[in-house]
Amino acid sequence: MILNKLNDLRSTGKKAMAVLIDPDKIGDSDQLDHLIDLAVECCVSYFFIGGSLIVNDNMAHVIARIKSRCSIPAVLFPGNNLQIDASADGILFLSLISGRNPELLIGQQVIAAPVLKNSSLEVLSTGYILINGGKESAVSYMSNTTPIPADKYAVAACTALAGTMMGMSLIYMDAGSGAKNPIVPKMVSSVKKSIDVPLIIGGGINTAGKALDAIKAGADVVVIGNAIEKNPNLMIGVSESIYNYNLSLNIH
Repeated sequence: MILNKLNDLRSTGKKAMAVLIDPDKIGDSDQLDHLIDLAVECCVSYFFIGGSLIVNDNMAHVIARIKSRCSIPAVLFPGNNLQIDASADGILFLSLISGRNPELLIGQQVIAAPVLKNSSLEVLSTGYILINGGKESAVSYMSNTTPIPADKYAVAACTALAGTMMGMSLIYMDAGSGAKNPIVPKMVSSVKKSIDVPLIIGGGINTAGKALDAIKAGADVVVIGNAIEKNPNLMIGVSESIYNYNLSLNIH
């Protein structure tokens, strides 16, 4: 199970990488196949699939290509309740706990729940927290919510803590696609200390060094997405950083 493996990461200290694929932004099948094959070579642990707004009917194709070429779990990262595809392995069942929009806290989830109940998807209850990444993100605009300021560490930590107290199995902090700045290590560390569930960090991670900063601060999984659309080989650098970090802990 996906959640069991995420909990194993947290308990052992091992770090992992997820690749976020926006079905609208991926090119032809050859480009997608190259990305998948590179992910296999780089020991990517998860594919997250989704976006704030998807206008092309390409999600099923992306999932099918992933499943035809590798065994890396395909996990939905939905922007709304229309982005559900039962052919995936799991879904991040997101509640936008950093915002005050009831539709993203519980409304969309109520609509999606019976669909998910009748699917074989592994449902991963996830507290989703937006952090200001230096520019307005698509998810902030589409969700009509204000991200937590980048230097309000206690607000982020208490928000994450509240999410876990409400029973959420994961915390995902995100600076947004194409963020100017990643989430600073001090905020990652503050949140990590406040929770006892796996922590996923994404947004603005466009170098191996930034990925390593997040890992050292406490991220269990780092997510790269927008940056690999321009430079797929970023996966190689991040993979090497994760491998060397795990090696330093004698975790192979």
